[in-house]
Amino acid sequence: MSLTKKVTKGFITAALGFSLIGGGTYAYFSDTEATNNTFAAGTLDLSVNPSTVVNVNNIKPGDEIKREFQLTNNGSLAISKVLLNTDYKVDDAKLNGKENTEDMAKHIKVTILYNQNNASTPVIETTLYDLKNQTPDLTQIDTLSGPKADGLAPGEKNKMIVLFEFKDKGQDQNQFQGDALQVEWKFNAEQASGSLNEG
Repeated sequence: MSLTKKVTKGFITAALGFSLIGGGTYAYFSDTEATNNTFAAGTLDLSVNPSTVVNVNNIKPGDEIKREFQLTNNGSLAISKVLLNTDYKVDDAKLNGKENTEDMAKHIKVTILYNQNNASTPVIETTLYDLKNQTPDLTQIDTLSGPKADGLAPGEKNKMIVLFEFKDKGQDQNQFQGDALQVEWKFNAEQASGSLNEG
């Protein structure tokens, strides 16, 4: 290798070395800050008191059963609606060995009322048979002073009254003697719509 080539090679190596040193000693001002962020989910907690609304025996056509229950929002989130789902089962006593020709639930009238300050406002008025195919919102209430805001705010309570009436149809209803009607109610609470939190 000639002297010229050796010198050139040495220069390139030196130049690269200088460049690395220069890059390593480059300095700038900096500052770092940290933020602590928390996302805590709220709770949706609906309670119904009492848990068994009706438990009666020995009823006859014309009888009415009145009970009270309370819906309470024990959670931290607003409830937009409380939907009532109804299911029932008829235990047919088969009087004289014969099965019922009618559904007993068609003979049970259900009225649910919102109770406030000794004034009651009907929310639902139908038969148990028809109620099974509906999902009414128990918080959608029109009071005497105007519509009440739907839903339940955290900590809010709604006092409700339910009336069950075994309708006397003025005709032979003997087929229902000894029958039992098991009713299950499910109260489904739904959260209010999401909102923009701009801090």
